[in-house]
Amino acid sequence: MNTRALSLVLAAMTLAGCANYSGLDTQGQRLDANTLHTGKSLSGVTLSSAAWPAADWWKSLGDPQLDGLIQEALQNSPDMQVADARAHQAEAAAYAANAARMPTVDASAGVSRSRLAKDQDPRGQGDAYSTVRNIGASFNYNFDLWGGQRAAWEAALGEARAAEVDRQAARLTLAANVAKAYSDLGQAHIVRDLAVDDLKRTRQMLDLSKRRLSSGIDSEYQFQQTESLEASSQSQLIDAEKQLQSAKIALAVLLGKGPDRGDELARPAVLKPSAVAVPAVLPAELLGRRPDLVAARWRVEAASKNIDASKTRFYPNLNLSASAGAESLLGDAMFGSASRFFNIAPTISLPIFDGGRLRADLDARDADYDLAVAQYNKTLVQALGDIGSSLSQLRDTGRQIQAQQHAADIAQQSYDTGVQRYSSGIGNYLDVLSIEQQLLQAQRQLATLNAAQIDLSIQLMQALGGGYHANSVAATTPATRTE
Repeated sequence: MNTRALSLVLAAMTLAGCANYSGLDTQGQRLDANTLHTGKSLSGVTLSSAAWPAADWWKSLGDPQLDGLIQEALQNSPDMQVADARAHQAEAAAYAANAARMPTVDASAGVSRSRLAKDQDPRGQGDAYSTVRNIGASFNYNFDLWGGQRAAWEAALGEARAAEVDRQAARLTLAANVAKAYSDLGQAHIVRDLAVDDLKRTRQMLDLSKRRLSSGIDSEYQFQQTESLEASSQSQLIDAEKQLQSAKIALAVLLGKGPDRGDELARPAVLKPSAVAVPAVLPAELLGRRPDLVAARWRVEAASKNIDASKTRFYPNLNLSASAGAESLLGDAMFGSASRFFNIAPTISLPIFDGGRLRADLDARDADYDLAVAQYNKTLVQALGDIGSSLSQLRDTGRQIQAQQHAADIAQQSYDTGVQRYSSGIGNYLDVLSIEQQLLQAQRQLATLNAAQIDLSIQLMQALGGGYHANSVAATTPATRTE
C-alpha cells in the first residue's frame, strides 16, 4: 500500500512538467534611495540628525486653536472614516486568508420522518412510516505541500499592513490639509483687512477730491475718477468677504462638520513658518519616515508573495477528507456497530492541461509585482522631489518677502507723502491715484507671499513624513495576532 502511494506521488510529480511556468519572470527593479542624488538641492540648507518633524508638527506654527481643529478633524472627518474602513477590509481579508490554511471540522445531526406511497412500499400497502436518525462529523485538510496557502496569507497580511500605513498617511494628509485651510482662512482675513483699508483710503481721497472740486482745484472728471475708484474698492471688499466665507466653509468640510462650524472659529493668529532644516540622513531614512513609501514597499512584498502562491499551483497537491458517524432507523440501534460508518479519502491532484490558465494567472501576478515596484519607485522619486521643491521655494520665497516688504514700506511712505501734498492743494491727483494702486498691490503681494511661506512650510513637514516612523507604529491586524 505504501509503495503504491509513493508510486502515485512520483508519477504525479513527473506529469507536473506538462504545466510549467518556464519563461515567466518579473522585470521590476526597486530603486536604491542612495542613488538619487540630493546634494545640490540641499546645498545651503541646515542639516541635522534631529530635523525630522514631530508627530504634532503643526504646533510649531504657533496657534493653539489649530491643534484643536486638527484633533477634531481626525475624529470626525469622513476621509478618516474611509481610511479606517479600508484598513478594516484589508484586515478581514488577511484573517480569511489565514483561516483558509486551517483544517475544517463539521458536525451534523438530523432526524427525518417519512411515509411511503403505495408504489414505493414493497408491501404494496402505502401505509409504511419510517424515521431515520443520523449523526456524523467530517474533516478536511489541504496539506499545502509547497506553501502556496501560506504565501497567499502573507500576501494578504502585507496588504493589511499597507492599508494600516495608508491610514497613517491619511492622517498626515488630513492634518496638512487642515493646516493649509487654516492658513488660507487667516490669509482671507488679511485680504479682507486690506480691502477695508483700501476702501478707507479711497473714501478719504473722495472726500479730498470733493473739497478740491468745491474749491475749483480739481475738475469734475477727476472727481468722477475718484468715485469710480471708491466703487471699485467696495466691490473688492465684497469679493474679499465672499472669499473669507468660502475659506470658512472649506475648513468646516475638512472638520467633518456643517458650514456653520466655520462661523464659530476665532480669527487665526499669524502663523509662524517652521524653521527650514532637513535631516542629514535624508535619502536613506526617508524610506521609513514617509507613510506612502512604507505602504508602497509593503505592496511590493505582498505582490512577491502572490507570485509564490501562484507558482505552487503548478505542483501536485495533497488533500485529506474524512467523515464518520451513525445512521439508523431505530433509535435504540443508533450507536450499534451496524449503524456506524466512516470513510477516509486522501486525494492527490495536479494540473496537466488547463489551456494556459495557470500561466496566465502567474503572468498577471508578475505584472502586478512590476506595477507595485514601478509605483514604489515613482513614490520615492516624487518624495525626494517634493522635499527639494519645497526647500527651493522656501528659500526663494523668503528672499521675495524681504524685497516685497521693502517695496510695501516705500509705497506706504510715498502714499502718505502724496496724500499730504494732495490735501494741501499742491500735489498731483494722478500721482496719488497711481501710488495708492501701487500700495494696494504691494500689500496684497506681501500677504500672498507670507501665506505661501506658511503653505510651503506645511508641505515640507508633510514631505518629510509628518512625524511618522515605521518602527513606532505596530501593525494590529487579526492575522498578525494569529501568527
